[in-house]
Amino acid sequence: MPARRARVRASTDSFNVEDFLNANGVPTRTMRLARDAVVFSQGGRANSVFYLQEGGVKLSVLSSAGKEAVVAILGPGDFLGEGCLAAQPLRMGTAIAVVPSRALRVPKDDMVRLLRTHSEFSDRFIVHMLTRNIRIEEDLVDQLFNSSEKRLARTLLLLARYGREDTTVRVLPKLSQETLAEMVGTTRSRVNFFMNKFRKLGFIEYNGGLKINNSLLSVVLHD
Repeated sequence: MPARRARVRASTDSFNVEDFLNANGVPTRTMRLARDAVVFSQGGRANSVFYLQEGGVKLSVLSSAGKEAVVAILGPGDFLGEGCLAAQPLRMGTAIAVVPSRALRVPKDDMVRLLRTHSEFSDRFIVHMLTRNIRIEEDLVDQLFNSSEKRLARTLLLLARYGREDTTVRVLPKLSQETLAEMVGTTRSRVNFFMNKFRKLGFIEYNGGLKINNSLLSVVLHD
């Protein structure tokens, strides 16, 4: 890893967004979101960026024919609603909490100012955008070529933040199978079948929440 990239990774891993915003006098608003709460809606004014501190959010788009597609699943440490920074006047999609969540709302003008004047914050945001772009490409490949079983396994691993250095316990709050079916792009009955299969094989556990074991990765890697 080049020295520059190593410095950026080290700084972003330890960077506390909330402390930084408070120190710079940014008037953030903490949003506590129940499951199924709407963060923002498609067609609404795009005038702020959100930073997800806890929980999980799905981004979806509704076509003119009324068909909905889930385009991203975000978790702690992710930004959302950043389209407003590229002169997007209206939200292109809807963001809904899939589990109880907590997010910071940052006004657009403050976000632009901080990105221009603070390189550490800018580095954090750039890493997020690059990671998000990679995820979008992987999601497209997943939808085009992988079975619903693999897509479900990958979705669970992503929700549990698998591979993140700051994640020690991979336990998710209870998620409805209807929600998982929407994320994966399959039916509730198929999700129920695969979840029972994963549980019997020891890939997941139910104990006050949904525990995702590392062994679930074998489903994604299996040809």
